[in-house]
Amino acid sequence: MEPVVQFENVRKSFGSFVAVDNLNLNIERGKFVTLLGPSGCGKSTTLRMLGGFETPTSGRILLSGRDVTRVPPNRRNVNIVFQDYALFPHMTVAKNIAFGLELKGVDNRQIQKRVSELLELVQLQEFAGRLPSELSGGQRQRVALMRALAPDPDVLLLDEPLSALDAKLRQTMQVELKAIQEQTGKTFMFVTHDQEEALTMSDTIVVMNNGRIEQMGDPATLYNRPGSAFVATFLGETNLLRSDVVGTEAGEAAVRWNGVTIKTSPGALSPNPGDAIYVVLRPEAIQCSAHEPSVANRVQGRIRQRVFKGNHTSLKVEIGDGHLLNALVHPSEMEGLRRDDIWVGWPSEATTLIPSRNAAS
Repeated sequence: MEPVVQFENVRKSFGSFVAVDNLNLNIERGKFVTLLGPSGCGKSTTLRMLGGFETPTSGRILLSGRDVTRVPPNRRNVNIVFQDYALFPHMTVAKNIAFGLELKGVDNRQIQKRVSELLELVQLQEFAGRLPSELSGGQRQRVALMRALAPDPDVLLLDEPLSALDAKLRQTMQVELKAIQEQTGKTFMFVTHDQEEALTMSDTIVVMNNGRIEQMGDPATLYNRPGSAFVATFLGETNLLRSDVVGTEAGEAAVRWNGVTIKTSPGALSPNPGDAIYVVLRPEAIQCSAHEPSVANRVQGRIRQRVFKGNHTSLKVEIGDGHLLNALVHPSEMEGLRRDDIWVGWPSEATTLIPSRNAAS
């Protein structure tokens, strides 16, 4: 199947600053794709180029097989939802949603039918006659989304639309956005710097850094098998252990870290003895116990910091000569950790390896 969006060797410069550098990206139709990265990584510029608000310095952008590189925004079948929603304050909810259809000259009966369907989709039928000022933040978000979907775009662009919401409402809208995308079958291209949003909603995450794609894939793969230190640390808290390979056997690699031999799962990496690598170990994979655990890797340590975070406690455990491991412990497990001297352990499959050359990414 032909991708709905194709970026071919796309570069965008602002003077001497390169915002997007040699971007090659295909987006499947009907998927929720998130561009994730820190401020200035090129994600919003990429979105704006697809929307027609910025023109690439070089390269091509194709939409449903059509070259739209220099086509103005109003002649592309895409729509965008901005951070501030940009609803018309003098128009009712129904009029806001109908706006794009009226511009297209759609028959009034069809407009009413489409608006009614969309209001039902987000359960806002009783708010059709209200003004945006009479709505809550979540309701305004839903109206902006329905207005953008009304003209039936090939791709819906969302530029950090949840950033202005409080934490609880943001979590609710994450689930709702994904549900709407699945119900409509539309391609959503979402921009955020928030890892939780990306992991919660996406079919595919495109991690960007310094104008380039660092790694892309489904959320579980990127979280559990990051290809670089940047991806590992940007997609959540992690332990990055500088190690040396001492041997490989039966699909496992033995590495030496801080005087301790660790059994690891190399994943796609094929390390050789003597290679310098980094072990990626997520804090939630570490078992903390007063007694020696029965897992492949176990070592004694000393708790140096405890931070209670409600549904878990974050520990910093000193291993050997001042090296710290971050671990997340469930409240029920904390009952057995009354003393600071503990055991920590983890299975080999809880780790992944990245080459040392990728650790400074």
